[in-house]
Amino acid sequence: MGIYIPSVVPGYARAERGFTLLELLVVIVIIGLLAAYVGPRYFSQLGKSERSVAKAQIEGLGRALDAYRLDTGYYPNTEQGLNALNARPDDEPKWNGPYLQKAVPPDPWGNPYVYRSPGQGGDFDLLSLGKDGRTGGDGDSTDVSYH
Repeated sequence: MGIYIPSVVPGYARAERGFTLLELLVVIVIIGLLAAYVGPRYFSQLGKSERSVAKAQIEGLGRALDAYRLDTGYYPNTEQGLNALNARPDDEPKWNGPYLQKAVPPDPWGNPYVYRSPGQGGDFDLLSLGKDGRTGGDGDSTDVSYH
């Protein structure tokens, strides 16, 4: 037989304790600091991914335009636009499309791609005007073009 020694210190109840207000405030401050540090980095990566998507879509549209040119001998004019990749223009007997599997998508910011033929620096210009939808810009608003 042994002596029973209770594990409870006199005057201290071993009842379930919750978190104190101070402990909760410390956790909230730590979460806030992490969000302040990680948030901007995350959103800057999001902008980079939208530009990458725009570049990939523009390259795909550029390849479709090149296939159109191989069939017809020239690129669609500005009036025909990118729609000529999916629907035969009325005055084009050599059209052998559609050159895209789906309709021409908007850019990642929801704006239509700009297409001009003849272009300012070559046979055609194909670009996204970025997040702001205007020529030029910095960061997410930088124009993305086909080259």
